[in-house]
Order: sequence, then C-alpha cells, then structure tokens
Amino acid sequence: MTHTESILILDFGSQFTQLIARRVRELNVYCEIHPFNISFEKIKGFNVKGIILSGGPSSVYASDAPIPDKRIYELSVPILGICYGLQLIAFQNGGEVNKAPRREFGRAKLLIDNNEDIFKGLTSSTEVWMSHGDEATKIPEGFEKIAHSENAGICAIRNVQKRIFGIQFHPEVVHSKDGKAVLNNFVKGICGCSGNWNAESFIESAITEIRAMVGNKKVLCALSGGVDSSVAAVLLHKAIGDQLFCIHIDNGLMRHGESAQVIKTFRDEYHIALDFVDGTKLFLDRLKGISDPEQKRKVIGKTFIDIFEQEAKKVSGAEFLAQGTLYPDVIESVSFKGPSQTIKTHHNVGGLPEKMNLKLIEPFRELFKDEVRAVGRKLGLSDYLIERHPFPGPGLAIRVLGDITQKRLEILKDADEIFIDELRKQNLYNTVWQAFVVLLPVQSVGVMGDERTYENVAAVRAVTSVDGMTADWAHLPYEFLAHVSNRIINEVRGINRVVYDISSKPPATIEWE
Repeated sequence: MTHTESILILDFGSQFTQLIARRVRELNVYCEIHPFNISFEKIKGFNVKGIILSGGPSSVYASDAPIPDKRIYELSVPILGICYGLQLIAFQNGGEVNKAPRREFGRAKLLIDNNEDIFKGLTSSTEVWMSHGDEATKIPEGFEKIAHSENAGICAIRNVQKRIFGIQFHPEVVHSKDGKAVLNNFVKGICGCSGNWNAESFIESAITEIRAMVGNKKVLCALSGGVDSSVAAVLLHKAIGDQLFCIHIDNGLMRHGESAQVIKTFRDEYHIALDFVDGTKLFLDRLKGISDPEQKRKVIGKTFIDIFEQEAKKVSGAEFLAQGTLYPDVIESVSFKGPSQTIKTHHNVGGLPEKMNLKLIEPFRELFKDEVRAVGRKLGLSDYLIERHPFPGPGLAIRVLGDITQKRLEILKDADEIFIDELRKQNLYNTVWQAFVVLLPVQSVGVMGDERTYENVAAVRAVTSVDGMTADWAHLPYEFLAHVSNRIINEVRGINRVVYDISSKPPATIEWE
C-alpha cells in the first residue's frame, strides 16, 4: 500500500468482506483486502492507519479456524473486529467465546451502553443486522462492554488504551441503520483518516506512477471498447501521450456497430494511435463446431494472443501491456482460502506478458467498477461510454449457447440491439447493472399467421448489482418486457419465443456460460 492514508481489511471468509471495503471507500478512504494469514511483516510494512477484521463462517475454537498473527494487537494501530472479528479479539486476548444458546440472524435491536468513540452520535438503541451462532461470553482483561442486545449480553467491546473495538453486528450492510456512522467513527474519528481519496486524487497519483514506471518506453493497450479498457486508454494517453499504442481486434463477437464506435471515439476524437484488425473470419473458423464454454474461451484467448502478437510487432520497442483488471478480479484470485476455485476463465488476456516479455500495467487493479466510472467522468469521457454495461471478454460467443455460426450471431445481435434500444428509450438502461440476450440451443414450436414455426428461443437477462460479485434479477415492468418480447419475435427472423431469466447470483452467474 503506497497511499498516505489506508485501512487494511483482513478477510476471514465473510460474504460481506467486499462490502466492508466499499463502505470504507465511500468515506473517501483507501482500503485493501488481504487474507487473514498474510505475514505480520507485510502488515507492518503497509503502515496503515487502522485494521478491520471481517466476519466469517468459522468458530474461533474450531481446529481449522482462521486465526491471524496475535502480534497485530500490539501494533499501536486501531483495530475493529466485526462479528467473527469481535470473537477473535475476545478469544486471542484472554476472553471466552461459546456457542450462543440462541443464534441471531437478521434484524436485531442493539442497546448501546456507551456512545463515545465507536458509537458517537448514536442514540441509546439502533437497528442492526446480526449473523452469528457464537458469542463472546467473557470480556478480556482491559476491555469493557459497550453494547448488548436482548439476546446477547456482549454485542460490542472496547479497549480504550489500545484502541481496539469489537462489534457483533455487520455495520457494512444496509440493514444496519447506523452502520455507516459506526464505520465513519472508526475510520475517521478513531483512526484519524481525513478522507481525501477520490477520483481526482487517484488520477494524479496514477499518472505519476505510470510515468515513473514507463519512462520513455512504449505501452501497448488491448482496447476492447468496454468501460475498463476505454478509461485505461484515456488515462494512459493523458500520462504518456504518443507512447501509447492501442490495438482493437474485432473478433466478430462484438455487438452491433461496436468496432466502428471504438475507431470513431479513440482515433478520431481522442487522437490516440489505434491499430484496428478485423479478425472475424479467423475467430469464427477456429470456433466452428465448438460448444463447450471453457473451450470457446480458450480458443478465443489463443486467437486473440496470436493476432495481438502479430500486430504488436509493428510497434518496435514496446515494453509494457496495459489491462483493465479490476479489484474484484484481484480479490477473487487471493481469497482467504488460498487460490479461489476457477468459476470461469477470467477474460483479461493471460499469457501475453510472459510470451512477449511485456511488463503489466494495471492502473485499476485497486478499483471497483463504479470507481473506474468516476475516474472516467473526471477524465471527460461521455456518459454513453461510461455507463455502458459490462461486456464479457469472449463477447457473444458465450451468449450463443452451443455452436457458433455467422447466422446465429446475427440473430443474437439483432435481438440484443432491440433489448438495449428499448432499455435506453424507456430510461431503464442505467437502472440495471447489465442487460443482454442469450440465444439458447433450443428450438420451440410457434405459430405465425397460419403457419407453424420451429425456431430459436431467446432468453432476456437483466440484473441489478453494485460490482458484479452478487446480483439480483432486475424487476423490469411487465409491460416493458411484453413490448421487448413482441419486438424481438416480430422483427428478428429465427426467434419465436422469448423467456426472462429470474435467477440471482449466487447461485447462478450473471452470464449463462
């Protein structure tokens, strides 16, 4: 961590750990998530203003419980333990934790015994969100109880001298009414952070770091036209100007008019050096007969690398490759359990840096999606580009389920364009995180006029989310969905049935493949 003010979050496996990070960043304070077993030397080296211990599903007394290095309590840095974090503080400092006679899940009333420091500005009670089966039953020496509930005698503790606090509830979730105030009290009041980390300060520090790293060397950027690579390209161009060379490869799996828009925006408006390659034929030839989604990804990734490598040879002396990797991608690869299970291959192009001996530049590896959008706005990118929904690296290949043919791609592109067009017309586009159409490898019987049809089924998908890690299906108006369905069936030859996907993530993923 190179930031002047930062908070370290140690992850013990809570489903809400990323949410803690988001809440801290909403206070304009930089923070990072690291696994609970990160070395003590590294923690010392970070020079952070405070440490937050996340919740987690374990019991502190279990043989395989995730337990951090006990020396963190002697760092003279404020510590806040949340849920499992409170139990850890009690357990590691001589208190006791036991199974609760009555578990607490959901809303509860927190009764505050002391509203100084961590509960400053709160009244004597507040509604909070609980999620625990264990509870602290004995307070460690030097600590005192500062809150309780009707169900649990110890819901918050503190050690004023060491500035160590533990709370049994989750302040990061919206159901905890004063949760943001509690986190603000810790981060700004107790840790002393001023809250000056924002898009503007990020841009300044990023430009300085990029210039120092790159010097007078050249940088290649794989520009897909999505939000992340687009903002990265503009940021890099602002930092190093003509040392940046962008390569845009049309793989034939893009949305309608996408490549033309990329050329217009970056070559004509931003005057960025842009090499455009139409690789449609090669991609589709190599994908012929492949229906397995992971195999599709591998073929697309390899083909992209082959073309990119060929084009990169035209730029002599390039030593760096820029990618739009985001923080959730980084977190997923270093979860507290070690390397996380591969749910699906990540779309950023693995293999290129090693193969071409390039050094990676990932200016957004510390940012969430909405933070990248804020940076883009500050850099002057249009709302049309900034607000674009995420689009997968393999493109429409993973939205045409089964075999990919030019005809099936055209059917999907036409249906997808109708859906997105209607979302924009009805001012619904920015109310959803991601929206798209999937062409299913299923045909169904239909009737058009007096004729029987046997054509494709299209699934319409729209989700709401903050960062794509979890998502709920978007509750779009029935009338709107009916109108979209009618337009698709009437205007797109080859589709006679439209279904709406009402699955959330988890258990489903946002994309179908």
